Amino acid sequence: MHDGDDDNLDDLEPVILPIDGTLDLHAFKPAEVRTLVPDYLEECRQLGILRVRIVHGKGTGALRRTVHALLGRLDMVAGFRLADETAGSWGATLVVLRPEGPSVQPDPVRPPDGAPAT
Repeated sequence: MHDGDDDNLDDLEPVILPIDGTLDLHAFKPAEVRTLVPDYLEECRQLGILRVRIVHGKGTGALRRTVHALLGRLDMVAGFRLADETAGSWGATLVVLRPEGPSVQPDPVRPPDGAPAT
């Protein structure tokens, strides 16, 4: 017999993510990405982690486009580009964050030779 309590997702505890500079989006619903990515990046920035890798997978590219659109609107993002072959290729995006406050800006992310800058 099913009492329906399992269907109430509002009662679930929040997931605690390690803040280590790599965010793998495979375990999340696409609708969660719009709040998850900025929240994760802000936590990284507060911890002084200014270089972050976001793993969105290769797939159809829809999640990559969503992530890139989000990154392009965030003031805390100094730059971003697709990862090279050693860090996930086009299934991951490397992000450089601006440090908090008026301190020195990090080195910009340089795109691979021949690739357009973002």
